[in-house]
Amino acid sequence: MKQMTFADAEYAGKRKQTRKELFLIEMDQVVPWQGLIALIEPHYPKGEGGRPAYPLMAMLRVHLMQNWFGYSDPAMEEALYETTILRQFSGLSLERIPDETTILNFRRLLEKHELASGILAVINGYLGDRGLSLRQGTIVDATLIHAPSSTKNKDGKRDPEMHQTKKGNQYYFGAKAHIGADEESGLVHSVVVTAANVADITQVDQLLHGEEHVVCADAGYTGVEKRPEHEGRAVIWQIAARRSTYKKHGKRSALYKALRKIEKAKAQIRAKVEHPFRVIKRQFGYTKVRFRGLAKNAAQMVTLFALSNLWMARRHLLASAGEVRL
Repeated sequence: MKQMTFADAEYAGKRKQTRKELFLIEMDQVVPWQGLIALIEPHYPKGEGGRPAYPLMAMLRVHLMQNWFGYSDPAMEEALYETTILRQFSGLSLERIPDETTILNFRRLLEKHELASGILAVINGYLGDRGLSLRQGTIVDATLIHAPSSTKNKDGKRDPEMHQTKKGNQYYFGAKAHIGADEESGLVHSVVVTAANVADITQVDQLLHGEEHVVCADAGYTGVEKRPEHEGRAVIWQIAARRSTYKKHGKRSALYKALRKIEKAKAQIRAKVEHPFRVIKRQFGYTKVRFRGLAKNAAQMVTLFALSNLWMARRHLLASAGEVRL
C-alpha cells in the first residue's frame, strides 16, 4: 500500500464535500471512459525508451478537468500539486505529476489527429444508446465567443483568424460557435466554429445530420430554406417570424394574437438550444477563447459541447446507473 502523504491525510479527515468534489464524483460516473480511451489509444505514445509515458487514463482526466475548470497548462500543473481531489480524480500522486509541457503535448496530440469530433461522437453514441438523442428534429443557433483584442503580444497584432462583428449596437471581436442541437433533448450533435463575422445562415448545412424532419431557428435564419444547399431537403422549416411581419396587424387584432401564440410555441422549442451555451459559459466558465487561431479553439469548443451533453444528461445517467446496480 502506498504511503499516505500529509495532504492526503488532511483531506481524508475533512467533513464536508465541496461543490468541485461533488461535480467530479458525478462526472466520474457519467463519462464513457472506455469509449474515449479506445478512441485515443491508437495515437497515444507507448513511452518506449527513456521515461515511461503517463497512463492515458490519467492524461485524459487531466484534459477534461482543464476544460471543466478553465485551467491553463501551467495552472493545471500547479492545481494537481495543490489540490488533493484533482490528483485523486486523475489517479496521480505527488510523486509524479505531469508538467505543463506534458499537458500541452497531450492537447496537441488530440488536435493533430482531430479527435475532438471523435470525443463528441463517442459521447453522443453513449447517450444515444441510453435513449437520450431522438434525432427527430434539429435546432440551430450560434453564440459569440470573445477573443482578446489587445495587440500587446510579440507580433503586435490581433489574432488574424478572429474578426469583428456588430450585434445590435455593440461590436464584438472573436469567434462564433454554431451548433445543431436535438429538438427533444437539447443535446448538441454538430458544432462548427468560424470567425465572428460569418453569417449564421451559411453554416446550417453543416449542422444538420440528415435524419431530422424539422429544423428550428430564430429570425436570423430567415430565408434559409431558399439557399441552394437545401434544395430538395425534405424538412419542415420552423423559423421565427420577424416581429415586424405581425406587428402591422395591430396588437388588438385576432390575427396578431394568433400569430403571437404561434411564435411563443416556436420559442419554447428553440429555448432548448440555449442550454448548451449556458453550460459552457456559466458552468464551465468559457467566455473567452484561450488560443490563437480557429483550429485550436474549435477543438476546445467541440470538446466543451460534448462535455455539456454529459452535464445536461447526468441526472438521467446517474439514475440509470443506480437502477442497474439495484
